[in-house]
Amino acid sequence: MARRRISSGSTFEELAGYSRAVIDGPWVFVSGTTGFDYATGTIAADVAAQTEQAFANLAAALDRAGASLADVVRVRVYLAERADFETVAPIVGRHFAGIRPANTTVICTLVDARMKVEIEVTALKGDTAA
Repeated sequence: MARRRISSGSTFEELAGYSRAVIDGPWVFVSGTTGFDYATGTIAADVAAQTEQAFANLAAALDRAGASLADVVRVRVYLAERADFETVAPIVGRHFAGIRPANTTVICTLVDARMKVEIEVTALKGDTAA
């Protein structure tokens, strides 16, 4: 199976030379995804709202790749503020409650000061391991 790229249509993808997601065989690699609403070009100030929007963006990319959040085997969460962990962790936990992928959470500076959270995932399409 040939490698296939998925774009969100963001001009930043071309500028920075990346794809929203890459499909390689049964694997789907979704780039770091923030809480920007791609339709409106806006981002909420609230970290919980950003996290929910990031999950909506991730789910849309996975869907275009023929996968879903249920196929995720690896998640990385990047937080701009350590204090936001208490808000973000339960949201991540709710989305992955039945899946329980491997997880790493990192506190770091993000590209845009409005961004409070960025999430990337790796999925294995059709993975039914428990």
